Amino acid sequence: MATAAAGSKRGGARGRKALVAVLDNEANISAGKAAQAADVSASSAQKKAKRAPARSGKAKAAAAAPAVVDDVAELQGMLERLRLEKEKAEEMVRERDEVIRKKEEEIETRDKEQGRLQAELRKVQRAKEFKPTVSFPLVKSLLEKDQDADDKGKKKKGKGKTGPERKKPCPAYVLWLKDQWTEIKEENPEADFKEVSSTLGAKWKALSAEEKQPYEERYRQEKEAYLQVVGQEKREAEAMKLLEEQQMQWTAKELLDQYLKFRQEAEEGDCNKGKRKNNKKDKDPSKPKQPMSAYFVYSQERRAALVAEKKNVPEIGKITGEEWKNMTEAQKAPYEKVARKQKEAYHKQMEVYKQKKIEEAANLEKEEEEHKKIMKQEALQLLKKKEKADNIIKKTKEKRQKKKQENADPNRPKRPASSFLLFSKEARKQLLEERPGINNSTLNALISVKWKELSGEERQAWNAKAAPAMAAYKKEMEEYTKAQSSSD
Repeated sequence: MATAAAGSKRGGARGRKALVAVLDNEANISAGKAAQAADVSASSAQKKAKRAPARSGKAKAAAAAPAVVDDVAELQGMLERLRLEKEKAEEMVRERDEVIRKKEEEIETRDKEQGRLQAELRKVQRAKEFKPTVSFPLVKSLLEKDQDADDKGKKKKGKGKTGPERKKPCPAYVLWLKDQWTEIKEENPEADFKEVSSTLGAKWKALSAEEKQPYEERYRQEKEAYLQVVGQEKREAEAMKLLEEQQMQWTAKELLDQYLKFRQEAEEGDCNKGKRKNNKKDKDPSKPKQPMSAYFVYSQERRAALVAEKKNVPEIGKITGEEWKNMTEAQKAPYEKVARKQKEAYHKQMEVYKQKKIEEAANLEKEEEEHKKIMKQEALQLLKKKEKADNIIKKTKEKRQKKKQENADPNRPKRPASSFLLFSKEARKQLLEERPGINNSTLNALISVKWKELSGEERQAWNAKAAPAMAAYKKEMEEYTKAQSSSD
């Protein structure tokens, strides 16, 4: 952007110079014409003046007088034309100056805008990237893991393997059918599926209620156990979802706090401007280091001697590389032997390291399972609190509704409209005519604003309109209260 700005400045400067040169050329041409005309008139006057003394006598003077008058008139006309041309040239110069001034203002404005954009770009380039340290809720990660496990189980089930899907309990007839199928098949080995099914169906219909009772009882127990497990799972899922929503709210709040802190630090300035950022991933300190090759073993041995000779790093690498190339196999053998030993030791250490990582992963999975159990308990407690609060709210609403129904009396006088309600009816009609299609919330807000803007006299007028109905209502209420008390 800086190069583009410099190029635009040079281009603007060349444009201004070219414009000034053109306008100066026009002004010089006009001035040259005027000067040429003035020189011609002056030379003609001088020639005529020289010829005038050559004539002798009054006759010559009298004859020359009209010619002099004509010359003077001609000179005056020429001067008038020169004056007009001068004014025209001055006007052109003024127009040229105005054009140059506008161009300079445009160039200056453009330079300022480019400078501002460059400053913004530098500010953006200096700004740090916002990297939140907040982690997503553990509930969400655990639920995602469970979902992935369920998906894998379903895929395996599709390939012929058992999945984690829960089976519904079999009805009493199916339970009895499983017990009787083998027996019927042994009695009639040549019977097909349809014949066996029809035989067992007829036999089941012929059974008495006492004979069916064990299978029906077994089905009832299995169904109760199934519904209990499914209900518990459904309840746990609902509780985990509630806990996830709560944790997401905490996460959003923490994320907002971190972003506000980041913005504040960015505005105050980057305190660690001179320090280089280290974007490399942290290495595992327990991981074994890669073994050195035979060449590196040799170069490490030679490094001390070469450093003593005050050789720098590139020179050391070049010298050791040349020496290694020129060495025979017998000379390289000791270093290759050391490299093989280091490689064998590295492989052993890596086996131990991998086994350790497997154990750590197993322990981590075990901790996650324990944490998941704890979180399920927390989620269930949170769900119980929510259900308790919902029950209290529900009971309160039912009590209010019941009380309202008990207190509802058709003979009780109805309360009349207040002054605000009377005003809102009139204002609503007016606003609907002025603004067709307005929504109800905006309409109510406008009515409230208009009511607040009423003066004391206008509000008093609306109170006067509502007063007769309110007085009649109070009188009816007194009579109703007396009638109620006398009946009690």
